[in-house]
Amino acid sequence: MHKKIAILGSTGSIGRSALQVVRHLQRELKVVTLAAKSNIDLLEEQAKEFHPELIAVWDHEKALELQKRIPHIPVLGGQEGVVAASTHASVDLLLSAISGFDGVLPTLKAIEAKKDIALANKEALVSAGKLVTRLAEEHGVQLIPVDSEHTALFQCLNGENRQSVRRMILTASGGPFLKYTSSQLEHVGRDEALKHPNYRMGAKVTIDSSTLMNKGLEIIEAHFLYDMPLDQIEVIVHPEQVIHSMVEFVDGAIMAQMGVPDMLVPIQYALTYPERKEGILEPFDFSQYSALHFAKADTVRFRCLELAYDSLRVGGSMPCFMNAANEVLVQRFLEHRIGWIDIGQKLEALMEKHTIMTPTNYDELVSVDREARARAQTA
Repeated sequence: MHKKIAILGSTGSIGRSALQVVRHLQRELKVVTLAAKSNIDLLEEQAKEFHPELIAVWDHEKALELQKRIPHIPVLGGQEGVVAASTHASVDLLLSAISGFDGVLPTLKAIEAKKDIALANKEALVSAGKLVTRLAEEHGVQLIPVDSEHTALFQCLNGENRQSVRRMILTASGGPFLKYTSSQLEHVGRDEALKHPNYRMGAKVTIDSSTLMNKGLEIIEAHFLYDMPLDQIEVIVHPEQVIHSMVEFVDGAIMAQMGVPDMLVPIQYALTYPERKEGILEPFDFSQYSALHFAKADTVRFRCLELAYDSLRVGGSMPCFMNAANEVLVQRFLEHRIGWIDIGQKLEALMEKHTIMTPTNYDELVSVDREARARAQTA
């Protein structure tokens, strides 16, 4: 019996890896819908290989063009199309891997349609954490994390009493600028920031990793996913990223999940959960990792990490505002319009001016998101 999967963001790095897992486990997994932003050339190839029942393209014109190329498969356009792909009647599990705020509504709608969620879209929890977790509880939906750090925590907590947790410890590579001085950070460029030491990811996530904002977003995710107080969530720099995250219990025991830094493992675990299947990677070779290193995260040089903590301390609309503003600032950096150091400095200034509200629905979140983006464009 196949588990039927929807993949939102099938042309991105997570989506492509997920399809590699489906290819590997074709007796257990079947793709029934695919969705992407605009890369219809790759979508066409995926459609011809995996034969989905429905395809969605965020870009309306690209959707029309793809429909002409593959007339035998329905192709829908825009946000409505992506929502249709995420809520399709055949879907058992949604892999939510569309980057940015665009992935929030399709995820919410899938939860309301009682689809289990393999969550790779950080924004769904960062911007709409309370809404997502409340809806998931109301509809009896499982939220299965895909991020390597959160699948590590998920696995370490499996079968454990949450009340016995002393702290959660998220590991961070430290990014390409781990050993840079403050003065060196003022002069780093786009190409340097796009060179992640361990993973190959999309541009936005890679820049977030270089500023440690990616880790900040994961702190917020952990808070909502596991209902864990902020003062019990820590970040530690671990350059090798062999240990993906840890949980320390009240008796002093520490549970760590480790393995090769490759997204195929957490993606496969999310798609096959609660079962485990034979993996794609070779067995772990301990001789290749004779030493593991750990250090405290520097929130002075990497201001974005502290700003993420601050947003959660303030609460309300601040995480949503921070996330959207950061997304725009990262894009401006990628376009050579601001410097790397400006991302954190401008973000802090924007957050200081934001008037906090308490969003209770998606439309209110959209309003906060739009305000942040507009302000960040001219900051």
